[in-house]
Amino acid sequence: MKKEEMKTAELYTLEHTMAKSLLEQFEYPWQALEHIGEFVENLGKTLSEEEYDNPVPGVWIHRTAKVAPTAGIMGPVVIGPGAEIRHCAFIRGKVLIGANSVVGNSSELKNSILFDNVQVPHYNYVGDSILGYKSHMGAGSITSNVKSDKELVKIHAEDEEIETGRKKVGAMIGDHVEVGCGSVLNPGTVIGKNSNIYPLSSVRGGVNANSIYKRQGEIAEKHND
Repeated sequence: MKKEEMKTAELYTLEHTMAKSLLEQFEYPWQALEHIGEFVENLGKTLSEEEYDNPVPGVWIHRTAKVAPTAGIMGPVVIGPGAEIRHCAFIRGKVLIGANSVVGNSSELKNSILFDNVQVPHYNYVGDSILGYKSHMGAGSITSNVKSDKELVKIHAEDEEIETGRKKVGAMIGDHVEVGCGSVLNPGTVIGKNSNIYPLSSVRGGVNANSIYKRQGEIAEKHND
């Protein structure tokens, strides 16, 4: 995956997120990570009191969203219309959850943006990541956001290594991506639109749009009938 293909405009349809005004400021999506918390806090203050509950400071929940009483939510968080936060989900702050998205049982989120219609429904960890429209993470799949050597994360494009200047960078997942069960997306992974990741994969670097990732070094072009 080349550097040009990792740009925000190539990965995401920004009309499908309340974070459009944030993301369109940045050439690459990981550049927005350090601004998510402030953005969510300011966004929440602009939301209609008729449409959103504000049960505690820094937490805004659309009145059509369903939140299990066992879910743990720490602000700043905005939960959009029709979203579903299930049993024992843990939202650790600096999170925007789009319309009709699902955060499932025992899933954990922090410093992340979920576009509309995103599903992280079973035992997922999503940290310092941006998940595009209608993306889906299979049971037990996670975004790893810190390198084992604790060095700053680099984005590995085919034509250049890009310094992020951040210790924590998860995955940038494009629109309509399917991540198979039990997969690990290593720090700084970028997955292009409409791609599939096989179950139990360990993904590093970039995966081109419209691809099927089978294992490291084996990526097939995806054909849509």
